[in-house]
Amino acid sequence: MSRPSDDQSVPYRPKAGEIPTEPGVYRFRDAERRVLYVGKAKNLRARLSNYFAPLRSLHERTRRMVTSAASVEWTVVGSEVEALQLEITWINEFHPPFNVRFKDDKSYPYLAVTMADEAPRAFVTRNRKLRGARYFGPYPKVWAINETLEILLKLFPIRTCKDSDYRRAMASGKPCFAGQIGRCFGPCSGRVTIAEHRENVERFVAFMQNQDRRILGELEQRMRAAAGAQEYEAAARYRDRLVAATAFFEKSAMVLGDTVDLDVFGIDHDELSAAVQLFIVRGGRVRGIHSWTVDKELDVPLGELVDSVVQNAYGDELGPPGEVVVPELPDDASALEAWLGEQAGRKVRLRVAQRGDKASLLQTATQNAKQTLMLYKTRRSADFTTRSRALEDIQEALGMADAPLRIECYDVSHLSGTNIVASMVVFEDGLPRKDEYRRFTIPSSTDDTDSIHQVLTRRLAYLASAGAGADNTGSEQADAPGAPGGSEATEPADAPEVSERRKKFAYRPNLLVVDGGQPQVAAAARALRESGVEGIYLCGIAKRLEEIWTPEADFPVILPRNSDALFLFQRVRDEAHRFAITHQRQRRKRDIGSVLSEIPGLGPSRVKELLRHFGSVARLRAADETAIAEVKGVGPTLAATVHARLHADEAPVPR
Repeated sequence: MSRPSDDQSVPYRPKAGEIPTEPGVYRFRDAERRVLYVGKAKNLRARLSNYFAPLRSLHERTRRMVTSAASVEWTVVGSEVEALQLEITWINEFHPPFNVRFKDDKSYPYLAVTMADEAPRAFVTRNRKLRGARYFGPYPKVWAINETLEILLKLFPIRTCKDSDYRRAMASGKPCFAGQIGRCFGPCSGRVTIAEHRENVERFVAFMQNQDRRILGELEQRMRAAAGAQEYEAAARYRDRLVAATAFFEKSAMVLGDTVDLDVFGIDHDELSAAVQLFIVRGGRVRGIHSWTVDKELDVPLGELVDSVVQNAYGDELGPPGEVVVPELPDDASALEAWLGEQAGRKVRLRVAQRGDKASLLQTATQNAKQTLMLYKTRRSADFTTRSRALEDIQEALGMADAPLRIECYDVSHLSGTNIVASMVVFEDGLPRKDEYRRFTIPSSTDDTDSIHQVLTRRLAYLASAGAGADNTGSEQADAPGAPGGSEATEPADAPEVSERRKKFAYRPNLLVVDGGQPQVAAAARALRESGVEGIYLCGIAKRLEEIWTPEADFPVILPRNSDALFLFQRVRDEAHRFAITHQRQRRKRDIGSVLSEIPGLGPSRVKELLRHFGSVARLRAADETAIAEVKGVGPTLAATVHARLHADEAPVPR
């Protein structure tokens, strides 16, 4: 099947009248009948019409899915809830490559107590189908639940040995092996009767259900009573149990009320990947933390991500609690709540926490998701084989003669058109060379393209003068022309001596990358032509669609969504953006600090206290004299002076 042009729609598009308007689920298939994508809709006709718009109007990754497909089919259902259920079933059955699938292969570890046994046993398992067993969890890691069990056994000694060892010990009258080494406390150890052991088990289960902190006071009271009666061995046992109970509560700190059960989903995502942090809160305490990442084929908004995350998080291994906190409600929140209710066997509320402890916990989970995503991308870029493959793919995609062993990326940052700065970051062999990063100050510029032109002109001037020099020692580079308009390049504080610095600054890149699309690339290409430097490839990466633009190209280079080359491009671009933003913030802080330091009576310590108190320059400028006077060490008179100095440039100009 030939690929349609961007002005056409796909040949398998059904007629509008053929598509029903009822709720349903649709599937896109390729020529081999493989399911590429499964989706649900409240109105099938309205939803599918979005896919069959002119191809040029579709998002790039949606266009790729639609043009990869050879047919579309749908199934009408009775309600949105049924559509959600069928969508989940088909995703799990067909594993479509364009659907987001967050759930990993691992099941959750639980603490199980076999209440149906003559002498119940406590152990760690992932099997939730044991007859008559009570389960507690899930827990984030096996080692975490093993630590918890070890503490609890000191508090409530119960059996831990295998059933075969228990039967052998009870038949022979000899303690089981675990009992001999002090790891089992069941009847098979010879220390307690079956009735006494059952009582310990009931106390163990009751404590795991309620986790009442009053046990700390009870144990301390018993310890003191035994010591007062000079029963020192009993007092020592109560002491050890008190230590174990204290350690248990310290390991599961209370974050909400002791009757609160909920799950909190923190999500961070970009155009390529997403990371999820699930906090499992039971009895007001975080009982489990689970995280996973995924490479995205389609760039879906946060609401759709939440839909996919929640669908894939719950199943046989984990059931939903009465409340699920998410960063954003999906469009079909009511249907998702109904489905969660069916999974849980009770009503489940899906909500976004706006304030209070739940909002704080959501923020913590989201921050953890950000760290997980950053670590995932860093580790992926750091692997040697992955880096090599990424550089080879970039070479092939851009038609380069050699792999881009040295990449320089440039980004411009400004504050509403003022305080314009730019950054240059360097990656060699796919890894950052932070000692060779450079920062630029741009006193004036008409727009981003002009800024890019200025910065590239400045940078390429060093290469041009290096080419004119004979020994390339760096002395020629010291006299290289400055950037137009007074642009100035600065280096990190730990930069080497001038001659060595200039030499490094003159190192020749294989590839120049700018943050932006066609306009930014055109400005950079103009600077490259004017410099006379040849043999350097150039491209830009557009943020919204992650497209790679080359000079004078009518269409961008589209790299596969899960390709290592695109991950490397994204990391280089993000690092340049981070470095530029950091430089701009430092400049703003220095600017306000220098203004404040010029005020008589306002020394470095008071300047620091002002900035610490208000948290930002914007808040300090917005504060009135009364608020400034509340800062430690600043009185009303000095506050009036500070306020007048900060707003001196706002005074009306005399006529």
